[in-house]
Amino acid sequence: MAKPLQDGRVPSPCISVCTIDQVTGLCAGCLRTLDEIAAWSILDDAQKLAVWQALPARRAVGATVAADPTRPNGTDADR
Repeated sequence: MAKPLQDGRVPSPCISVCTIDQVTGLCAGCLRTLDEIAAWSILDDAQKLAVWQALPARRAVGATVAADPTRPNGTDADR
């Protein structure tokens, strides 16, 4: 879970790898949806923490999708 900054704000999970996966609809870097990214600056701390809490499950699903050899944009698509 995210730790609030010293000023009490919840930090963004952005790691500056901003590419939306066409299969999952999630950012490849921070695992947020486009709606979450767009709304981040107006979300309250509880909403931001809820996004942070969803990230581990999204990471697990994303790893499964990325490993799917039938996925058109997957790492095995060139085979």
